Amino acid sequence: MEILEFTENFASQFNETGSVKINPESKFRDIEEWSSFHALSIIAMVDEIYKVKLTGDDIRKSSTISDLFEIIKSKIK
Repeated sequence: MEILEFTENFASQFNETGSVKINPESKFRDIEEWSSFHALSIIAMVDEIYKVKLTGDDIRKSSTISDLFEIIKSKIK
């Protein structure tokens, strides 16, 4: 799993925010389009693509996309 691939998958969950505006150091809560729906979409995307159970607590503990990436990496067996 690579950070740029994960960032692209993360960015694909947004309709209005272009992937050019999203990078690994982006604070995802600062994305204008961010909502609880997007948190659920990210959880579902991570489960489907990476086969990792991301929790709401994991998202709350993270502030950047890179933070989430590191949590996911730590859960991959």
